[in-house]
Amino acid sequence: MLVELSIRNFAIIKSVTISFQRGLNILTGETGAGKSIIIDALGLLLGGRSSADFVRHGETRAEVEGLFELPPGHPALGICESVGVQVETDGMLVVRRDISSQGKSIIRINGQLVTLAMLRELGPWLVTVHGQHDTHALMQSDKHINWLDAYGEARLDAAKKEYTQLYSAYRRTRQDLERMARNERELVQRIDLLSYQLNDIESASLQPGEDEKLLSQRKKWMNIEKVYAGIQDAYNALYGDQRGMDWLGHAMSELERLVPYEENLAPILETVQTAYYQMEDVVAQLRQMSYNMDFEPEQLAEVERRLDVIQSLKRKYGKSVDDILEYAAAIQDELEEIQHYDDRLQQLEARLRELAADLAVEALELSMIRRECAERLAFEIEQQLKELHMERARFAIEVRQTADEHGVEIEGVKRYVDANGMDQVEFLISPNPGEPLRPLAKIASGGELSRVMLAIKTILAGTDQVETLIFDEVDTGVSGRAAQAIAEKLARVAQKRQVLCITHLPQVASLADAHFLIRKEMSDNETMTVVQPLSDEERVVELARMLGGAEVTAKTKEHAQEMILLGRQRKAVN
Repeated sequence: MLVELSIRNFAIIKSVTISFQRGLNILTGETGAGKSIIIDALGLLLGGRSSADFVRHGETRAEVEGLFELPPGHPALGICESVGVQVETDGMLVVRRDISSQGKSIIRINGQLVTLAMLRELGPWLVTVHGQHDTHALMQSDKHINWLDAYGEARLDAAKKEYTQLYSAYRRTRQDLERMARNERELVQRIDLLSYQLNDIESASLQPGEDEKLLSQRKKWMNIEKVYAGIQDAYNALYGDQRGMDWLGHAMSELERLVPYEENLAPILETVQTAYYQMEDVVAQLRQMSYNMDFEPEQLAEVERRLDVIQSLKRKYGKSVDDILEYAAAIQDELEEIQHYDDRLQQLEARLRELAADLAVEALELSMIRRECAERLAFEIEQQLKELHMERARFAIEVRQTADEHGVEIEGVKRYVDANGMDQVEFLISPNPGEPLRPLAKIASGGELSRVMLAIKTILAGTDQVETLIFDEVDTGVSGRAAQAIAEKLARVAQKRQVLCITHLPQVASLADAHFLIRKEMSDNETMTVVQPLSDEERVVELARMLGGAEVTAKTKEHAQEMILLGRQRKAVN
């Protein structure tokens, strides 16, 4: 459950800390007081998109922090462990998000930095938000399949995974076939182009790394005269009368003559002798290199010509000879694929038929399970609607298929399939006796939609492990007995889950276990949203305001006090 929510410098909120309780937590206030801002702030803790617009004017950053208490074995604990976040045995989890005025976001869970992707994995297990957009989603029949699949998730999961894998393979194969089915003229043009490019490369007879070897040769040939002259100078400095070797030999002879008289000269003589013989080898190597340096200008010209050919190919096919050869190999593969077009086409068609047959089996299995779930969900929604003062309404979920000449053959008929299977799902309702079932989106009023949505959410709340549910003005468009029924339904849900509810209905507010007033304070310099936990006396005043508008009279206060008393009695009975 959400134990505490702290918000600082967020939109028009300067600093707010709210301590929530178990059960039904009600938030009320005038329109524009900032109730939706609190939901937006909480949404950031669940992985919502950040924006610099969230930062209060004149501040450098906004801060949102939530303290959650998780029971042992809760899935969120496993997610924390998988991302390396430590959670103490008390199950307390602190999620904090800071947003700078530049829009950058920093996220911490129990003080440890995490990514937005990690938070988005964790968030749905902490809080589920049911807002007015959910009611709008009921108006979109293409979204109804998502509601049904959420209800039947436990039974549908294995079948959906199997179907999804097959559908992905089927779609890829079909796309390959569509690519292969380009017209003959394009194929001929492609073959001509690839053949020309391959011949252009092959005619050059390139060798791997050839460009680097040629550049090295060119450098050598362009400087060969300098090298030859330098070798000759070095050779002449060492060999000949009065040259290096001559003087080194003279020094060696003198030392040999003196060693018998001075034994300390022996190691010096040995060093000079070693140097002399080493220099003899150097002179021999220099002489051999000078003999072998036969330079022909045609050799440099040939290297230059070859480099020109390679440079021309580089401009067209790659940055290096290796890149060009790799491109040629890719061309060869594509040519072979095109030239074996008919064989490849037949293989793909056979593969597509095989996948379609398997897909048909899985689609039927998925559809059968979905129909069973639809019957059960429709029955449960009807029961919930009875409790919401739609006693005589009938509800049904239509699961149908659509014929498609380009689709998958299922039980002898080609049907449209997509990532969800072959089913299209639509909610149908008959609010009044004697009326036929019709699409919910076409005939339901705003109040009826709100009650259907609450019925669905109540049912789904029992199928997951999320501890905290937020209802953001789900009572829009209802009043009177229907409003009272919605209030009692929310109170019953709150017996099993922590519920936070933003409402304008006094019937709902009268059943609160904790009531918070959201109001706006304005001065000459700033505007702030303030959240005030209400005492019993203050609750009476707030309910009187909700009943009577701006003017609170003794009568409205008396009525409000009576509503709170009746609310306590109803909760005690339930």
